[in-house]
Amino acid sequence: MTQTILVVDDEANLREMIRVYLEQEGYRVLEASQGQEALHIARHEKPDLIILDLMMPVMGGYDFMRAYSKEADTPVILLTAKIEDQDKIIGLELGGDDYITKPFNVRELLARARAVLRRAHRATAETDTLRVRAADIMLDRSAVLVEIAGKAIDLTKSEFELLAVLMASPGQVFSRLDLLDRVSGETYEGYERTIDVHIRNLRAKIEPDTRHPRYIETVYGMGYRFAKQKSKSQEAPGD
Repeated sequence: MTQTILVVDDEANLREMIRVYLEQEGYRVLEASQGQEALHIARHEKPDLIILDLMMPVMGGYDFMRAYSKEADTPVILLTAKIEDQDKIIGLELGGDDYITKPFNVRELLARARAVLRRAHRATAETDTLRVRAADIMLDRSAVLVEIAGKAIDLTKSEFELLAVLMASPGQVFSRLDLLDRVSGETYEGYERTIDVHIRNLRAKIEPDTRHPRYIETVYGMGYRFAKQKSKSQEAPGD
């Protein structure tokens, strides 16, 4: 089944270049020049992936994400001419799955698009009817649901996948590259620190005290692990 990618950028020449490369790879490509147009298209076409410029007239990328993330959890790759880390962090905090800084190599963008789509497909394919419990956290892949002490927690796709990987193996240390590979399907050493952003956001949602994490521990110089002392069990829904 052909996957659909929505390319949102106010530079027509750049959209055209990206569209040509994506279509050569067999994707169906839609285009929008700004956020409001992208919202209309996304609501009607339900794309599998959105490649989104952050700086656009009328409605920029940040505002688009604030609006559309309330309606769908479509994966997003951010395009940005900004180089400040804070701008990238804001985009990731709003639910972006990856980012690439302009100017960029289109082949790298294609590789990132394939990785994000593969991860999204894997997440769907791995909806394996298993619930994972660790401490007072319950993660249900089939329902894409996380509850802490019975209270539902709203996570982005990246946060959900990170938590699922960590909870599945309490006590096991995962490097940033390990986690990046599990979440995105690729390892980009220059971008492994994006895992730190996702972990920080995840902790803000699940930890009672982010200064003293109860669930997700930092192993300095190595990576992250889910606290081993928390009990874990797995059961099929309905058990």
